[in-house]
Amino acid sequence: MKISARNVLKGKVKSVVRDSVDSEIVLELAGGMEVVSIISTKSADNLNLKVGNEVYAVVKATNVMIATD
Repeated sequence: MKISARNVLKGKVKSVVRDSVDSEIVLELAGGMEVVSIISTKSADNLNLKVGNEVYAVVKATNVMIATD
């Protein structure tokens, strides 16, 4: 697989919470950090996402915002 995004994080699916339209996917990265993604349930089904699957989080964004109180 070749993609243009430069931020690719390999991890394991820790949890999948399905709803009728969207699904929340939690990935556990090396070192125990987590990444959470909301994708369509149809996409989650097409990718056959299940707890324990090794997958990649691909991040490509023009803006990353940080805020404090």
